[in-house]
Amino acid sequence: MVESIARVRHIRITPQKARRVVDLIRGKNVEEALAILKFAPQAASEPIFKLVASAVANARVKAEKENLRFNEDELVVARAFVDEGATLKRFRPRAQGRAFRINKRTSHITVILQTADELAASKGAK
Repeated sequence: MVESIARVRHIRITPQKARRVVDLIRGKNVEEALAILKFAPQAASEPIFKLVASAVANARVKAEKENLRFNEDELVVARAFVDEGATLKRFRPRAQGRAFRINKRTSHITVILQTADELAASKGAK
């Protein structure tokens, strides 16, 4: 089975906070990753949970399309990374007519799932 990719773009979570959560699931089995995300206290864990679930659904659709056997237990989070998105610049009024800028940062999060066999084969090829 080929790899399954899911992305979410322009999500209103700072990349630094999203990376903390993504680092928890990288290299884990999908079931274990979903369990970790479900109980993680960080706010970024909810959208990343949905993203991993979407990647699993993408893998299921891709397997059905290619008439391949699909077993969710074999999927592993092969790669997961967070890139910085556009920054929304807002201004806050301050004393004596000044204005301070507030940066509202966004993230692009990508999750790539592979089966354990493919992951071992790709590491062996490198």
